[in-house]
Amino acid sequence: MLDSRGAGVPAVVHWGRDVGALAEADLKLLADAAVPAVPPSSIDAPLRVSLLPVLGDGWTGHPPLSLPGVRGVPSHVRTTREGGALVVESRWADASISTRLELTAHGVLLVAQTVRNDGEAPLVLASAGVALPVPARAREVLDFSGRWAGERAPQRVTPGHGVWLRETRHGRGGHDDPFLMIAGTPGFGFRSGEVWAAHVAFSGDTRQWFERADLGPALLGAGERTAATTLMPGEEYDAPTVVATWSGAGLDGLSDRLHPWVRSWSTVGRARPLTLNTWEAVYFDHSLARIEPLIERASEVGVERFVLDDGWFLGRTDDRRALGDWTVDPVRWPEGLGPLIERVHAAGMEFGLWVEPEMVSLDSELARRHPEWLLSRPESVTWRWQHVLDLSLPEVEEHLFERLHALLSEHAIAYLKWDHNRDLLVDDTGTQARALYRLLDRVRAAHPGVEIESCASGGARVDLGILRRVERVWVSDTNDPLVRQRIQRWTGIVIPPEYLGSHVGDARAHTTGRVSGLGLRLATALFGHAGIESDLTRIAPGDLEALRRWADAFRAHRDVLHSGKVVRADASDDAVLIHGVVSQDRSEALFSYAVLDATPAALPAPVRLVGLDAARRYRVTVVDLGAPPEVLEDAPPPWFAAGEIELPGAVLCETGLPMPLLLPGNAVVLHVTAV
Repeated sequence: MLDSRGAGVPAVVHWGRDVGALAEADLKLLADAAVPAVPPSSIDAPLRVSLLPVLGDGWTGHPPLSLPGVRGVPSHVRTTREGGALVVESRWADASISTRLELTAHGVLLVAQTVRNDGEAPLVLASAGVALPVPARAREVLDFSGRWAGERAPQRVTPGHGVWLRETRHGRGGHDDPFLMIAGTPGFGFRSGEVWAAHVAFSGDTRQWFERADLGPALLGAGERTAATTLMPGEEYDAPTVVATWSGAGLDGLSDRLHPWVRSWSTVGRARPLTLNTWEAVYFDHSLARIEPLIERASEVGVERFVLDDGWFLGRTDDRRALGDWTVDPVRWPEGLGPLIERVHAAGMEFGLWVEPEMVSLDSELARRHPEWLLSRPESVTWRWQHVLDLSLPEVEEHLFERLHALLSEHAIAYLKWDHNRDLLVDDTGTQARALYRLLDRVRAAHPGVEIESCASGGARVDLGILRRVERVWVSDTNDPLVRQRIQRWTGIVIPPEYLGSHVGDARAHTTGRVSGLGLRLATALFGHAGIESDLTRIAPGDLEALRRWADAFRAHRDVLHSGKVVRADASDDAVLIHGVVSQDRSEALFSYAVLDATPAALPAPVRLVGLDAARRYRVTVVDLGAPPEVLEDAPPPWFAAGEIELPGAVLCETGLPMPLLLPGNAVVLHVTAV
């Protein structure tokens, strides 16, 4: 709700719980009632925090948008409607700012800005973003940090006066990306509390902040982190869209708004194929003789897409060389990739290929021919022994497009795993991210049937900007289910499960060295876009049979998993994670109960199956994933021993079901159907 009266930039009066359809007179009264008092030793008028609060208005807080050469307040403001969007144009003598606000049908607020230099001299843009007021009761802040193989680790703070600011300086989101900044009532959880949240739909450097001050309301801000950007006369700058939303039902309420909105523009147009990726199976050990048995086993298990990872191109024997030379290696593949692809297709699977187009190794033909194409100097520090190509150079974009176009034209490739294995380590102004978007858009336009996965040394580039251009994101390089359970839980607040690449790895995780049971690995990978990251030629026959049953379960339930509402119970025990997906009509659901650590109680609390219809009756059965969980005792609850139970939804939601005493590192998956 905006107050656009008068000559100033409109101010946000309210965004949050629906206050009903108000008459024009009541809208004016509400805006009048929101005007604060004038405190001592302050400006001589009530402080009005507009969409573009500036020093000239008396706003001395963190600047959402800063133009150092532009002083005072706008000389002209115009508010118009364009379809379902409200557009506010603010004009100074030398600059104009167009702010576009759109409230989607799903309750998601989109705010985008365009800054234009209307003067005759260069104009410096110091920062670009938006800030939205939140009520004083939003005292607690949740955002995320992390590291490689440990992305989106939550952190909660209760800021005092001042700015709680999170910035990224990676040229991509990074493993410590704040991802989503949430301000809420103290103690908010997945199913309770009132929360306000903002996300920057952009794959470059961003900043997000929460601010409290003695003077003025608390603000939740977000935008691009720009170095000082110079706009020449007549030049425009399009800031990334800020995605904001509110929930009165905790964090799950955010997903209830964000997931339908994402699905409304989703490029995912079919059932997500069960995928096998070869990285942890073979690494750089490439040959038809080595991989052909893996193809056979994958087909036996029920894999639908087979992806050849790093190591297929010219001279790529390790991670120190050959990036940039996107030509099939004639030593490892003397007949090219054709025979491999034919065998994959003959086994009833699609073929996918790993690429990392944005990067180059110094030990490569491309770097030797074109050292001027590097984003930083050749002697600068490397990361995984590689450098970054400057995608903003037209000749670089053209070269990469030509190589990708040739690969996709010459081979029946249905899928690209598009990787990005290092930070830029330059003070980029979003140029690289925007150039990446152009390249991706060109590739997609030329090959509309090819699906793309966004990988960035795991989950270092997961945002709603890249999601517009891909069908999948690789959530993390870790397949350790004890870590994955939590990473997927938090990533899934914003990203629907059908986008979340989630694989069954080896018993001994390659990233942590920890050994975990097959049952937990299968249950964890099921709740996403499922796949396998293991050498199937070296696992026991019993485990292969379990994978077959799991693959059958994934296919049987993926319609619900990839279209339903995600729900997460607030368990009283941090060692226990309970989550599920409930079909939109609440006739069916799948729930996971996972014990990740030792529990403090001999008898854990019953599991509440939240999100069901209280007025309906349901049958609960245990899903056979092929690997039963390990339990502490031989006397499970009677309903579990019987294999099923029927109860009203109200009982399942509020009272719950007792569960078997699982040993740490085990999980149970339940199928719930209305009767």
